Amino acid sequence: MSSDGQYEQQVVWTVVGSDIGPLLLAATRDGLVNVVFHATDAVRDRALDRLAARLGTEPVEAPGSPLLTEAIRQVEDYFTGARHDFDLPLDWSLISGFNRQVLRELALGVPYGTVVGYGDLADRVGQPGAAQAVGAAMGANPLPVVVPCHRVVERDGGIGGFGGGLETKRKLLALEGVLPEPLF
Repeated sequence: MSSDGQYEQQVVWTVVGSDIGPLLLAATRDGLVNVVFHATDAVRDRALDRLAARLGTEPVEAPGSPLLTEAIRQVEDYFTGARHDFDLPLDWSLISGFNRQVLRELALGVPYGTVVGYGDLADRVGQPGAAQAVGAAMGANPLPVVVPCHRVVERDGGIGGFGGGLETKRKLLALEGVLPEPLF
C-alpha cells in the first residue's frame, strides 16, 4: 500500500523468445496487460515507458513472477502448436469503448485456424459499416497474439495490415494453418 492507503498497481514484465521474434509480456494483478512484438532493447524501453505513463507505476522486470508464469507457458505452448486457445486473465485497462468491444468479440468469437473480415467483425458488434474503425481497433490492440488481431483480414481475401508487420502476420496465420508455410 502507498502512504495514502491506496493499493499501488504492480506491473511486471519479461521478454520471451518466439518464432516471430522476441515478445515483451507485461502483467498486472488483473492479468496480462500488454504484448509487444519485436521487443529489441529500444522497442522494449519505449513500451515500458508507455506502460509506466499509462498505468502510473514503473514496470519491474520479473520473469519468475507468478503474474507472468502462466502467460509465458501458454505463449510458448502456442508457438509449439500445443495450445490453440489462451486461457489467461486479461487486464483490459489499456483499451476502452468501441475498441475494447471489438477486441473482446475477436478474443471470444474467432477461434484458432479461422479468419474474419473487418466488416464482419463490425457487424458482430452491431456496427455495420465500421470496418475502418475495426481496423483502427486492431492497430490499438495491446494484447496481440493472445487477442488474435492477426486473424482479421480484408473482405476480398487480402491479408490486411498488421502492427507487427505483414511477415509476422503471415507467420502467425501459417502457424494456425490458415496460410501455407512460406517456401523460403
